[in-house]
Amino acid sequence: MATSQPSSQSEAQSPQPSSSGYCLEVEVDDKIPGPSDTQHGLKMTLKRKRVSSVLPEHHEVFTRLLEDPVVKRFLAWDKKLRVSDKYLLSMVIAYFSRAGLFSWQYRRIHFFLALYIASDMEEDNQAPKEDMFSFLYGKSYAQRPLFHRLRYQLLRSMRWNTRVSLEECEEIQAYNPGLWVWSRDRTLLHGSPGAMEA
Repeated sequence: MATSQPSSQSEAQSPQPSSSGYCLEVEVDDKIPGPSDTQHGLKMTLKRKRVSSVLPEHHEVFTRLLEDPVVKRFLAWDKKLRVSDKYLLSMVIAYFSRAGLFSWQYRRIHFFLALYIASDMEEDNQAPKEDMFSFLYGKSYAQRPLFHRLRYQLLRSMRWNTRVSLEECEEIQAYNPGLWVWSRDRTLLHGSPGAMEA
């Protein structure tokens, strides 16, 4: 039949999440002739509004890890934000959401692994990552192979999906805009780019 009930029409017009991360919207339009009665008046459009894959528990585990004493010392140590500005930190939350671990499984090491991967993806300079190792392990090289094995495991659990767009970073920051780490904006630091040393 060509007529539809108002309730089913409103249900058909509500956005539905799809596996691509976009909302799929089905609209009923009686003016569009279809090739058969079953398709009469049915039109589908793809909305360009992303549905975030980051769940509240990913934000919560990140906020919990910010209270870890070693993480706190590290963030205080990185005064020039060479490896911990707000965009790299928001990538940590994105990686937590992609790794698929339960929130209680995340530990301090996951924070540093995700931050290292974010820095690896976004920064051309190797020195800040070396500085991270110096902070974590001092002059000892003994723990680095284990760190890289764990980094590899995290990458595999994320299915190598390491690209995080600026839009996603800003969406992550907008979830809790008052969180103190979102003020870690490298562009607001005074001095020349050459002065960006820890």
